[in-house]
Amino acid sequence: MQRTILGIENLTGDLLELIEARRVALVCNQASVLPETFRHAADLFFEHPDIDLTTIFGPQHGIRGDVQYNMIETPHARDKHTGLMVYSLYSDVREPKEEMLVDVDDIVIDLQDVGCRIYTFIYTMANCMRAAKKFGKRVIVCDRPNPINGILVEGNVTEPDFFSFVGQFELPTRHGMTIGELALMFNDHFGIGCDLEIVKMQNWRREMWGDETGLPWILPSPNVPDVDTCVVFPATVHLEGTELSEGRGTTLPFFLNGAPFIDPYKWAAKLREFDLPGIAFREAYFRPTFCEFAGQTCGGVQIHITDRNVFKPVITGIAMVKTAFEMYPQRFQWRQNAYEYEFEKNPFDVICGTDKIRKQIENGVALDEIEDAWQPELEQFREARAKYLLY
Repeated sequence: MQRTILGIENLTGDLLELIEARRVALVCNQASVLPETFRHAADLFFEHPDIDLTTIFGPQHGIRGDVQYNMIETPHARDKHTGLMVYSLYSDVREPKEEMLVDVDDIVIDLQDVGCRIYTFIYTMANCMRAAKKFGKRVIVCDRPNPINGILVEGNVTEPDFFSFVGQFELPTRHGMTIGELALMFNDHFGIGCDLEIVKMQNWRREMWGDETGLPWILPSPNVPDVDTCVVFPATVHLEGTELSEGRGTTLPFFLNGAPFIDPYKWAAKLREFDLPGIAFREAYFRPTFCEFAGQTCGGVQIHITDRNVFKPVITGIAMVKTAFEMYPQRFQWRQNAYEYEFEKNPFDVICGTDKIRKQIENGVALDEIEDAWQPELEQFREARAKYLLY
């Protein structure tokens, strides 16, 4: 099998002329490495005689990925290795300011997405594109694979009234696009309109999963340690909109889910009644070391993916929230604290990009009816995205 060749490899190889004699800002994090050498893109750019790296921008969790939990801001700082200024775009600043781009001609973006709308990196990219439009800069996006393949699409489409930092555009929960394809769609279909260049990959096919590319997996954020976590993330990220644990603080984030008040045997049995494809629910106990219920024993389930090609993560996540809500009406709570800079809206609504799903759960609407309701908008998205698919 031929290994997938990344956009960053092509940019620093045959397409180097794109950034020669240009002042470059790099948007990167710890996963921005070249697979042959495992060298970080910022180090390569800084040491390359034909690249003038002037500025670094970091997304959520910082450029080294050391900030453990989401919703913890990262300060601006000077990179110890290169001595360059690193501006955090997950802080009081989420869109580069003009003074941050004074010494910049091109903004090069090399970030690994997880294939789910509810992940901030693609919106950091969008914010950089908006800044480039305002201040006359060019954006170069180095494409990387969608680790949960580029075919399967699922979930409701975000409504404009619920746009947020985990949903700036009308996208479904699982979009089935690469970060480069999303950049094209953001720029044209959603109207950002910056000067944009996509550096494509080679040897990537839409049906590929991340572990079929021949590429090493470097965790893009602290709780996504492998491709399997990307597979389940669009399901159990919904629990972040509740007061249930999604497994942060354990060795199986997003696979272990529950709360101290849950009877794991009863919850697992109830979930099995849905006969959801490609998944098994195993009753489990776990004790997080940090985040929700730190130091407390939780009852819940561990998700086991039995066939990822038929697994439907989004409706699975909704089923988990729905059953917990119905089984524990006196104990279940929607998340009480703000979520991703949204202080007024219900956090579960922010994650879903709509209040319809929460209201359907509260009103006892059947699971298949919930899923049926998002199909018309999902089909419209499939049609809209078609012109932006590069592979």
